[in-house]
Amino acid sequence: MSNFRCAICGRIHEGELTPQNLVCECGSTIFYKERPNTKVTFSSD
Repeated sequence: MSNFRCAICGRIHEGELTPQNLVCECGSTIFYKERPNTKVTFSSD
């Protein structure tokens, strides 16, 4: 399950985007995928 945010109104849509729900309630069809904000650190030996 993924979270998508509408580019116009900022409303979060949960679940997968399918052709049936490609339009937000504000009329926008542009979405951004919400990704977790994690920090990756590498250590050398």
